[in-house]
Amino acid sequence: MVLVAQCLGLRVSEIVGLQWPDLDFVHLAIRITRSVVCGRVGEVKTEYSRDELPLDSALAAALLEWRDIAPATRVQWVFANPQTLRPYQPNTMQKKWLSKIGRAIGLPQSLGWHTFRHTYRTWLDATGAPVGVQQKLMRHAHIATTMNVYGNALMQSKREANGKVVTIAFRKHASD
Repeated sequence: MVLVAQCLGLRVSEIVGLQWPDLDFVHLAIRITRSVVCGRVGEVKTEYSRDELPLDSALAAALLEWRDIAPATRVQWVFANPQTLRPYQPNTMQKKWLSKIGRAIGLPQSLGWHTFRHTYRTWLDATGAPVGVQQKLMRHAHIATTMNVYGNALMQSKREANGKVVTIAFRKHASD
């Protein structure tokens, strides 16, 4: 679940809502069509959330490995609790595992599912992905949400951008 969260930037409700038919391993695509909140299967958050996303071959391979060991369910949940055969409860998993891992690795704040969505956006920015592409991958209705709520550049990206400006400034100054 963490790998899917980090590699696709999905909301945790969408992750636990995934069913195997949503994953197209031939065309390397994943359809986001439902969410599960408090054990209830329902619609995704917004109309923009319902979309098809690319499925990288490395993530597809990891998911195929998971499929071989995942509990089989009648509804074909990708991430089913082996005891209930229903989607996992993300809050329980966060309290039981993510928060402990976050503290163990020294994070200054609690590690939660939404952390991966924010990190995904930050990494998209670091790759130089155009803002419009980032908006579509994040499935936001408004680009302002992508930029203002999820915008946080990595120090290395900021350093590189700033370095380019300084280079221009020094080159300009040297020619004066």
